[in-house]
Amino acid sequence: MPSDSWQGRNPSVLAEWAAEEGRLLPPAKSALARTKRLTGFQIIATGSCVPDAIVSNDDLRTTNGFDPQWILQRTGIEQRRHAPAGMATSDLCREACLRCLRAAGVSKDQVDLLIVATHTPDLAMPGTACLVQEQLGLFCGAFDVQAACAGFMYALAIGAQFVRSGNASCCLVAGADVSSRIMDPKDQNTYPLFGDGAGAVLLAPIGGEQGFLAYQLGTDGSGSGLLGRPIGGSRTPVTAEMVQERQHYFQMNGRAVFRWAIETVCRSADELLHAAGLTAADISLFVPHQANQRIMASVGERLGLPAERIYSNIARYGNTMAGSIPLALDEAMAEGRIHRGDRVLLSGFGAGLSWGSAIVQW
Repeated sequence: MPSDSWQGRNPSVLAEWAAEEGRLLPPAKSALARTKRLTGFQIIATGSCVPDAIVSNDDLRTTNGFDPQWILQRTGIEQRRHAPAGMATSDLCREACLRCLRAAGVSKDQVDLLIVATHTPDLAMPGTACLVQEQLGLFCGAFDVQAACAGFMYALAIGAQFVRSGNASCCLVAGADVSSRIMDPKDQNTYPLFGDGAGAVLLAPIGGEQGFLAYQLGTDGSGSGLLGRPIGGSRTPVTAEMVQERQHYFQMNGRAVFRWAIETVCRSADELLHAAGLTAADISLFVPHQANQRIMASVGERLGLPAERIYSNIARYGNTMAGSIPLALDEAMAEGRIHRGDRVLLSGFGAGLSWGSAIVQW
């Protein structure tokens, strides 16, 4: 990243580089102006799907030579799921959506919009949502959203707008990724962190105060080089030489992203609570993106949330990217940890750098 232009960049992302170069950072800008409210919709059901194959840390020691204790201590991950050959993102997404519809008791012909968040689509085109729409036999519009690990929160906000405006009465919002296909199996810093999975929620209109008591979508493109896949797009098409150099795999500056994630989620949550006139004590459950157990623990401590009000399933699934939050929501619902009327704090964050947070009146 060039060091001669700092204007508008997130100080929490750049602190490390600034210290190294002796540069002064610009003053932090509050994101409060981006915080909005959107009620009049409800999440009426959830669903999820993960592959059957469990890959433990010990398995990765055998197959990849990775240190199991290093993985556990640095991330809190004990195992993850990997999709078998022939299984793609749309397959996991379809099953998660089907389970969601069954839980809601809603038929396919009642769904009038499908949004799929993913950055591991089955194909470069058409979108994965198109494939899921056909597999489910839906008669509706369908499109993808690509915001990496923040993708589900972006898709959820879009779906809520359609429902609240009256332009959709039953909207399926799914997040799904098969990340094992884009990770470098030789890289202990990234490969063990990610798993495959999908989750879905069904949105419907309702009167009153259900929905987003406050929500926020944010992006700081100055950090776009911190994590992502550097080749394969229109700027840098794939060549055989690039593949040989392993540039087609996901890459991440873990240290910088770790710091950015903690600062960003804490700041975003504080601003949502302020905008909604609430405190951390009013939050029934915090369901963050399952990126790293240490991130979740640090955020919870700084917000004053006890561990029992922070939902975590990262030990079992790793980071399932866009599937992370809806998968966690579905499990939390199944465990009886979310009830109608609860205030649930959601926060997704990742490549872009992008984040999306919301206080949901369930």
